Amino acid sequence: MPKYAFLQGKFVPIEDAKISIMTHALNYGTGCFEGIRGYWNEEDKELYVFRLPEHFERMHRSCRILRIDLPYNPLELCEMTVELLRREGHRQDVYVRPLAYKASEVIGVKLHDLEDAFAMFAVPFGRYLEKEEGAHVCISSWRRVDDNATPARAKITGAYINSAFSKTDAVLSGYDEALVLTDTGHISEGSAENFFMVRNGCLVTPPVTSNILEGITRDTVIELAAAEMGLRTQQRSIDRSEIYVCDEAFFCGTGVQVAAITQIEHRPIGTGGIGPVVSRLRDLYFDVVRGKNPKYKHWCTPVYG
Repeated sequence: MPKYAFLQGKFVPIEDAKISIMTHALNYGTGCFEGIRGYWNEEDKELYVFRLPEHFERMHRSCRILRIDLPYNPLELCEMTVELLRREGHRQDVYVRPLAYKASEVIGVKLHDLEDAFAMFAVPFGRYLEKEEGAHVCISSWRRVDDNATPARAKITGAYINSAFSKTDAVLSGYDEALVLTDTGHISEGSAENFFMVRNGCLVTPPVTSNILEGITRDTVIELAAAEMGLRTQQRSIDRSEIYVCDEAFFCGTGVQVAAITQIEHRPIGTGGIGPVVSRLRDLYFDVVRGKNPKYKHWCTPVYG
C-alpha cells in the first residue's frame, strides 16, 4: 500500500486521496493515464525511473485528444514524480500511475465544459506477466478498438475495457495473454502490450496505423536492436498465419517489459522455447532500465541521487 498520493495540487496521505462517486471520469471513462516503471539498482543504491520525460510527453498528447487541460508541463511532472518516490522511500522496483481526468460531478456524456484534474500514486511492482520467458498466447475473438472510434494512441481509461475483455477471456481459457486483431484481421497488439516477431533475420512489428499504442518500450526495443544487435525493424501489417511460421515472438511494454511468446494457441513458436534474439534483447533491456549500461543512462532518472 502506498503512503502518499498527489491529488488536487498537493501531496496527501493515501487515505485522504478520495474522489466522489459522481466524478465524470468514473462514470464515463473520461481520463487518461501513464504506466511508468522505476527499477532499483542495488549496486548504486539508486532507484532509476525509466524514460520519465517521454511518458509525460505522451500523456500530454493523450490529454490533447481528450480535451484535458493538464496544468503541469512534462518537466514539472517529472519533478513531481521524483518527489513522490522520495517520500515513499522505495528500495525496490516500483510502478508509477499518473492519471488526468474529467473531475466534474455531473451527469452527461461530453468532454467540453468540464473541470480537469490530475492525480498520481506509486506502488511496489514486479512482473506483470508471470511467464516472461515463455508465454502461451491465444488469438482473441475480440477486435482492437479503431482510431475512428476510440483512438489507441491515447491511453484512455475507458478504452481499456477492450483490453480487459481479451485478457480475461484468455486467462480463463488457460492462456497467459491474448493477441488482438484489427478489424481487417491483421495483428494489432496484445491486450495491453506491443507485439514483435523475428522473421528472416529482422524484427517485424505492426505500424502505428494498426490501432496500437505508440509504445515507449517499443521505441526502446527498436533502438536497442539496431544499435546493439544490428537488427533492423520492419513496421508493417502482419497476417495471422505469419506468426505461426515466425522464428521468435515477444511482447513488450512498460508493464510486461520484454516477454517471450513460445506458443500461439496450440502451435509452438520456433523451437517452442525462448530464442536467442529475445533472450539477448531481455538481457540488454534489463541492464539498460537498471542504469547498468552507461550508453543509455540518460534514459534513467535517479530518485535519490
